[in-house]
Amino acid sequence: MSDIADTHTGQVHHPGAATYLIIAVFLVILTAMEITVFYVHALRPVLVPVLIVLGAAKFALVAMFYMHLKYDGWMLTGVFVFPLMMAAILLMALILLFAYLAHHLAPIG
Repeated sequence: MSDIADTHTGQVHHPGAATYLIIAVFLVILTAMEITVFYVHALRPVLVPVLIVLGAAKFALVAMFYMHLKYDGWMLTGVFVFPLMMAAILLMALILLFAYLAHHLAPIG
C-alpha cells in the first residue's frame, strides 16, 4: 500500500477552474485582437505576420493548459512539439518559395 502512496506523491498538481477561466479570458482577448487587427487599415502591410503571431499564442495557450502539455513530461511534450515545428518550417519554406516564384516568374508586359 505504501508503494501506491509513494507513486501518487510525485504527481504534479493540476490547476483549478479559476486558472482555466483566466486562460479562457486571455483566449477571448486574443481573438478580439485578431478581429481588430483585420479591420485596422493601417496594419494591412503586416496583417499576416500579426495574425500568425496571435494565432500561435492562442495555440500555445491551448496546448499548454487544455492539453496539459505544461504538466506532462518533456518527452511527451517533445513528441507533440517536434512535428509541429517541422510542419511550421515546411509551411514557411513553401510560402517563401511560392512568393519568390510569383515575383520572379510573373509575366512581363
